[in-house]
This record gives sequence, C-alpha cells and structure tokens, in this order.
Amino acid sequence: EVQLVESGGGLVQAGGSLRLSCAASGFTFDDYAIGWFRRAPGKEREGVSCINTRTGSTYYADSVKGRFTISSDNAKNTVYLQMNSLLPEDTAVYYCAAFHQRFYSMSSMPLNLPGTFWAQGTQVTVSS
Repeated sequence: EVQLVESGGGLVQAGGSLRLSCAASGFTFDDYAIGWFRRAPGKEREGVSCINTRTGSTYYADSVKGRFTISSDNAKNTVYLQMNSLLPEDTAVYYCAAFHQRFYSMSSMPLNLPGTFWAQGTQVTVSS
C-alpha cells in the first residue's frame, strides 16, 4: 500500500521557520520525485518545491527560492522541506506528493499528473 505521511506544519510568526517531513512507503523511493504543493485560501494549488530522489536535482518556485530548502534521506525514504524566513503569504495547506521521476523538471512541477501519490496535507499558518 502506498503511503505518504507528512508532518511538521503549525503556526509560526513571520520570519520564523518550520520543517515539513514526508515519509514514503509502498513504492520504490528513488523512482519518484517527491515534493510539496500548497493551496492557500481562495488561490489555485501551486507547486512549491520538489526533489528528484534519484539524482538529487531540485526545483523551487520563485516565491520560495532562497528561503526554502528541500532534501532527501533515501535511507529513510523521507523528504524534508526546511522553510525559513516565512511570510504571511506562505500560509496554506501543504501537500506532499510523489510522481514518477520521468516527469521531473527543474523548471516546473506537474499540477494534475495522473498517478501522483498524495499525502493528507498539513496546515502552515504564518502570522504577521
């Protein structure tokens, strides 16, 4: 059974930090790119960051470059998103997702790709 279990969301003041974790099971970890999408109230879902767990290549949305860092511990089948210098506009539900690494790109994340595995979502709230 495929499972993505994420943790680490919460409430933080602007300028603070949070780390999200996504533990994967039920599929071959390094066949997949894993990352996070987010959906803020009243906005469309957007790709935030992902990592090709086979090559280590990473993608970041322009809005988070320089503030967020994604990493992968392949021995633990877990991906992390370190979020620093958080802004109120980072407030959203963050969803860990895994999609086959052949669809990975350094320039964008696939928004509606069939076969994507999803976690349950975790709320990140940044107060001003």
